[in-house]
Formats: sequence, C-alpha cells, structure tokens
Amino acid sequence: MKHVLKLFSLLVVISALWIGLLQASIIPQSHTWLLPIYFIVSLGCYGLLMVGVGLMRFPTCPQEALLLQQDIAEAKDFLKQKGVDVGSD
Repeated sequence: MKHVLKLFSLLVVISALWIGLLQASIIPQSHTWLLPIYFIVSLGCYGLLMVGVGLMRFPTCPQEALLLQQDIAEAKDFLKQKGVDVGSD
C-alpha cells in the first residue's frame, strides 16, 4: 500500500509541475504539451533498463535446479501411479 501512495504522490507532483509549466509559459507551449509523452517514454526506457539489469544480475542456482528436477520427477511418478499420462521422458 505504501508503494501505491508513493506512486500517487509522484503523479501529483509531476502533474502540478506540468500545470505550472503550462501556466508560467517558461517553456514554449508546443514543447510543454509533449512533456507527458516524454515522461511516458522515459518511464518505458527506465523499465526496460531495470529488466535488463535484472537479467544480467540473475543468479544461477544449480542446487535449486537439481531440487526442481527432483520435484518434477516425483510429481511425474505420483501422477503415473494415479493413471495420468505425463508423456515420455
């Protein structure tokens, strides 16, 4: 819930800044109307960057992979005992 409030407050601040720039005419109005689009594009680039960094830092866990394979084998055996066809491996 705290994350939602933080995002909402950020949205309010950005909206207030944008409306202030529209009213003050510091930046030409043709550029000011594009600020939300720039913000959305910047947010998308940031999201892609975070996904890329997360993928680069993704740890390999060989022990967990072995445990997962064992769990899969146990599940297949259990389902075979119940008469379910789980494929041929």
